[in-house]
Amino acid sequence: MISRKKIFYPVTTQLRNYLRFYQREQHLPLSYNDLKYYSDSVPVIDQNGKDTLWETVLYPQAELDTIHSGLKHIYAKLKAGGDTRVQQHLFIERIDYCTFGNSNPFRIKIVNKYNDVYDYFYIKTSDASRIYGLELEQLLSPNPVHYLSEEDTLVEEHISGIPGDQFLKLIPRRPEYNLKRIAKEFVKFNERCFLRLLGDMRAYNFVFIITPDFDDYKFFIRAIDFDQQFYEGSKNIYLPQYFKENYPFVEIVQTHLNKEVVQQYQQEERAVIARRLRAERHRLRDLREVVWNEEISTSEKVKQLGHELADHYKDPVFAKLKSMGQIIDRSLKQVLVATNVS
Repeated sequence: MISRKKIFYPVTTQLRNYLRFYQREQHLPLSYNDLKYYSDSVPVIDQNGKDTLWETVLYPQAELDTIHSGLKHIYAKLKAGGDTRVQQHLFIERIDYCTFGNSNPFRIKIVNKYNDVYDYFYIKTSDASRIYGLELEQLLSPNPVHYLSEEDTLVEEHISGIPGDQFLKLIPRRPEYNLKRIAKEFVKFNERCFLRLLGDMRAYNFVFIITPDFDDYKFFIRAIDFDQQFYEGSKNIYLPQYFKENYPFVEIVQTHLNKEVVQQYQQEERAVIARRLRAERHRLRDLREVVWNEEISTSEKVKQLGHELADHYKDPVFAKLKSMGQIIDRSLKQVLVATNVS
């Protein structure tokens, strides 16, 4: 069972030095706390008239220019390497605040005034678990993820795609979608989350990216929430197949794939991760040195996960490990041991 309220873990000096070395830690002109002092807010209602649990926040006119200028500068750092010339043709259309969840993020809508193309980015409270999740997404998935950090503030790019729960509603209306390909991608995503110990991948915490491919469509799933990176004690929390919100995807897998094909796709995903482990071994070594003894979960959860993985892998060493950093290190080594790739 997922903890009702996840503990926030501070970014330690060692982790901050790692972020600075890899240019994730940068000076930001605004902090998360600066955005909290809004004067008013109005609910954000979706196209069906339902409350989204987001609020559009309003600031005093005297502070608005400073806030908008700072946000445009942050976006330039996030997306343009700090080139402030891009700020000249950008404007902030809206700042929303999320009233639920662990991170209570601010969502910034930024628009190019020349062509009205818009983008989003998020400003959140910094948390070590989330940063480790973002780093492992960068290193072990095929998708680069852009984020910046300073003190208690974390800036994340928007990851585009169709949220999994909305995608499920779309499937019956799109008979051209190949359900076998959807099943294949869910199997791979399930394996990817488990191997890197990314938890709480309920349908609304990942998105589908759809790409036309000759006479068919390809599907890829990306995580969009990294709060539950190796924090919980139950191994099933790291397997998306066990969340009730994902049962329709499990049913698609059971209907369209047999056991042998599922095992093939799992092995393919392990091989991909094994190659990335080798390609990123130097940065992963630096990350390992930071996380090895860090306190990023409770001792009870570390003990539970260690024993459950010891049973899963038939490897008693897991049960003797003392931190989540040691557990993720051994979990990833299991991939290398079990996969012979060049």
